[in-house]
Amino acid sequence: MGDCERNKKRLLELLQAAGTGNAHCADCGAADPDWASYKLGIFICLNCSGIHRNFPDISKVKSVRLDFWDDSIVEFMTHNGNLRVKAKYEARVPAFYYIPQANDCLVLKEQWIRAKYERQEFMADGKTISSPGNREGFLWKRGRDKAQFLRRRFVLLAREGLLKYYTKEEIDQSNARRSYPVWPQSGTKDIFTAIKEIVDWFNALRAARLQYLKVAFPELPESELVPLITRNYLKQGFMEKTGPKQREPFKKRWFALDPQERRLLYYKNPLDAFEQGQVFLGSKEQGYEVYEDLPKGVRGNRWKAGLTIITPERRFIFTCPSEKEQREWLESFRDVLSRPLTPLNLLSKIQGLSYINRA
Repeated sequence: MGDCERNKKRLLELLQAAGTGNAHCADCGAADPDWASYKLGIFICLNCSGIHRNFPDISKVKSVRLDFWDDSIVEFMTHNGNLRVKAKYEARVPAFYYIPQANDCLVLKEQWIRAKYERQEFMADGKTISSPGNREGFLWKRGRDKAQFLRRRFVLLAREGLLKYYTKEEIDQSNARRSYPVWPQSGTKDIFTAIKEIVDWFNALRAARLQYLKVAFPELPESELVPLITRNYLKQGFMEKTGPKQREPFKKRWFALDPQERRLLYYKNPLDAFEQGQVFLGSKEQGYEVYEDLPKGVRGNRWKAGLTIITPERRFIFTCPSEKEQREWLESFRDVLSRPLTPLNLLSKIQGLSYINRA
């Protein structure tokens, strides 16, 4: 067996070796990575390898299956691996920091990768991280009545649990030089700075939110609060709904299913800041059910594929734009209803905390 084939076999064995973490991408967790950074000693997926190519001084990539590997590089990969390298570069990732997953956008992944390897923000001997729950700067905010975006100065105050913003007339122009616009007017460097600024704001809001949750739920450990910092919807899309008597006209609304808080939120428009209403989804044992189709005598407006959610208080009737959407919503509702209730589910229902703004 030639050196090329022998080394490829060694690499494939390394991918499956127990206790190495190599079976999943070192950066986003995607299964079965088939690329590697041979300068860092980690195995990564195709998408993350494309990001690594952007900073060759720090990382150099090869395909595990397609490229040639010499003995010394394979030996380097053997003595490193995902878990060892993560222990070095992720030694102190803050609990609030959002670590991108395989299906997240490239913007989040790129900033996570740059923060780890380029800026080395999470190494044990790295610089001290300032309190992230307080932040000030300029962002572009979408107006309430128009689609126009307006430049506003935002101030995040973690202790007060507030995100304040000021109108153009209230902006202190002396501070403008210390902030970056979200949508820069020119230059690749400005675009990169703006993207980093957005991700930094995102994590600052998560930090403030975590502080609030610790105060609101002092009896719960941090590990149970972290997944609830940001809403990650199981399913989103348009449906039509009728009122509690099922005789009201069906109205088109944007729906979002939050599996953590077990709530179906609905909005008039997808980008609305606040929901028009919500449906709490308990467990089957509590009498919550979901059925395919509409009750007898009820007809939708434009859409015919129906769903009915049964709660102890009332029935909620919806129609979907297609049978495919109907099946996806049905599976998502059944998923949530089959999950056991957590202490936070019960507390949030009692205390009415579902209206807390999320990052």
